[in-house]
Formats: sequence, structure tokens, C-alpha cells
Amino acid sequence: MCRLYAMHASEPTKVECSLVKAQNALMMQSRQDSEGLVHGHGWGVADYNDGLPMVERQTWAAFHGEHFAKSAARVYAKTVVAHVRRATVGPPGLENTHPFVHGCWIFAHNGTVPNFEKVRDILLDHLDPLHRTEIQGSTDSEHVFRYILSRWQHHPEQDLLSVLKHSLEQVVHWCLELDAEANIGLNVILTDGNQLVGSRLNRSLWFLKRDRIFVCPICGKPHVHHEPKTQYRSLEVASERITRENEWKGIPNGTVYSVDSDYELRFEPFAEAARKLE
Repeated sequence: MCRLYAMHASEPTKVECSLVKAQNALMMQSRQDSEGLVHGHGWGVADYNDGLPMVERQTWAAFHGEHFAKSAARVYAKTVVAHVRRATVGPPGLENTHPFVHGCWIFAHNGTVPNFEKVRDILLDHLDPLHRTEIQGSTDSEHVFRYILSRWQHHPEQDLLSVLKHSLEQVVHWCLELDAEANIGLNVILTDGNQLVGSRLNRSLWFLKRDRIFVCPICGKPHVHHEPKTQYRSLEVASERITRENEWKGIPNGTVYSVDSDYELRFEPFAEAARKLE
């Protein structure tokens, strides 16, 4: 179990309220989520600077001290991914803390790959040698990330959403081969700063779309601090609704999704064999 957050916008945007100040900001969820669980095994915030990922990760709880709040306050970007961890596979440690980064790619995961000690060997057999050697931690999440990148590298004819869909379907297939009753959790976010795709499988996930700049009722200011040249659009994706706004909508379970050029979400269902839903 973890909690994740992503924002993808047409213009640089502040995310401090969503991460720190809102009624159910990610920092609040790290202290206690909607199920009463604490996510205190590390945190990370990633965005882009001139097309390159910038990530800060720490091993302590986001709600401890001011470090998470300061990191969130500095972010002003078009694409942001943040994560607070409740460790299930892999002990707490910087190498196991999300988001994970490779080249231009940022990845975060909420959920668990069951029987990972067995699935890990299968995944390693299907990784490109580059990605196999660059694994630093012991989480199921990092291994799934490297498997997705390996498929992306070897299937340039496919679009990113197709690669993600087929990769996660294969992971689910391997899990169910080992245990037909396995409860698999695969909420992921994957972005290169221009494209953003993700999935929901057996964990809660919500999204909020905006098609204009608005004055935030929490901080009293717009989250865009410059004059856009085009109409502003943005999407936020989060494990739990961040604010009390009625516009938050649930992402369908058993789907992958991508953000299109109009900042709309496009959904595709997992193959039937992979959609073993709670």
C-alpha cells in the first residue's frame, strides 16, 4: 500500500496545495489515509527541469518535519509525480523509495505484486540487460518499471499506452499462474514529461480535470503564476480525492489510461484474463 499523485498540465503549475495544504493533501494521507493506514516509509517528489527529471526522495515520513513541505513548495512544472510509501515488498531505504527515474522516465506504483520472490525471477529473465544491471533496490515496483522500459525499448512500433497495457497484463498473467486467487495491486504512473500513462488495478484512483486557471480557495491564489499563451488545461491523478471538489471522478478499475493532447483521459480495459477485480 502506498499513495501516489501526478499532475500533467499545459503550463507550469504549482502543486503545493495538493501535496501539502489541501484538506486531504498527500502529506495528510501519509499520516493517515482513508483506511486509517500510515504511509511513513519514505517519500519522493519528481518534476522536470529543461526536459530532465529532478527527483527528491527521503526515507522518513512526509509528515515528519518541514522537508516534504519545502520540496513541494519549490515545484512549478508541467508534469509532477509524488509518492508516499507504506512498505510491502522491500524494506524502507532510499533505493526502494518512489518515484523511480531512468533517463527521461519517471515511475511510481501503488499496490503489490504477490509472490514477488517467484515473479521476480520471471521478470529478470525478460529484462533487457541494461535494465537488469541498473536495478538498485528490491521492490516489485522497480522491477515492473524496468520490465515496462524493456518492452518499450524492444517494441518501438507500439505506442506507450499499448506497451504499458501489455506489460501489466503479462505481469498479472505470471501472478495468476502462480496463484489463481492472487490479489494484485497495480496502480502505476509513467511519464517522460510529454506523455503520461497509468493504470488502475484493485486500488483506489481518482482524477480531476481543469480547463481554466482558477483562484485556489486554499491558498487564495492561482496555481499558475504567469500569463499562458493558450487555454490552460490540466489533469490531476491521485489515490484519494485531494480536495472536497465534486469534480473528482473515479478511474475505472481494470483499466490503463493516457492523457491526450486535449488533456482528456483515454481509457482501455485490461484483457479479461488480467481483470481479476476485487
